[in-house]
Amino acid sequence: MIKLTLVVACALIDADNRVLIAQRPEGKTLAGLWEFPGGKLEPGERPEPALIRELHEELGITVEEPCLAPLTFTSHGYDSFHLLMPLYICRKWQGTVTPHEGQQLAWVRANKLRDYPMPPADIPLIAHLTDLLL
Repeated sequence: MIKLTLVVACALIDADNRVLIAQRPEGKTLAGLWEFPGGKLEPGERPEPALIRELHEELGITVEEPCLAPLTFTSHGYDSFHLLMPLYICRKWQGTVTPHEGQQLAWVRANKLRDYPMPPADIPLIAHLTDLLL
């Protein structure tokens, strides 16, 4: 039986309709690829509080739950596990987006997201963001 891993991700969208992506740092699985910020749920944690926690830990910003809107999800089979990842959008947060885990950040227009190499699970999400923002 394959392990199911639940991860939450967020497309932070700035005033210019650009999307924030982060580059996975060296030493992590899929290092060098670009992804939407987020992370794994802790046992017993709901997706929204998990995403709020991850955004604070990774980027130093504070997000309120009503500011997270579910957009779509991805379901992708990797060799050793199956990933299920809801993608939320967020246009409102407190604080300045700052990389707290040594990762590179980029604010990118939706039609330029394909220029950045991403993990296989993230790629299908681009079309939904392009439909929303262009």
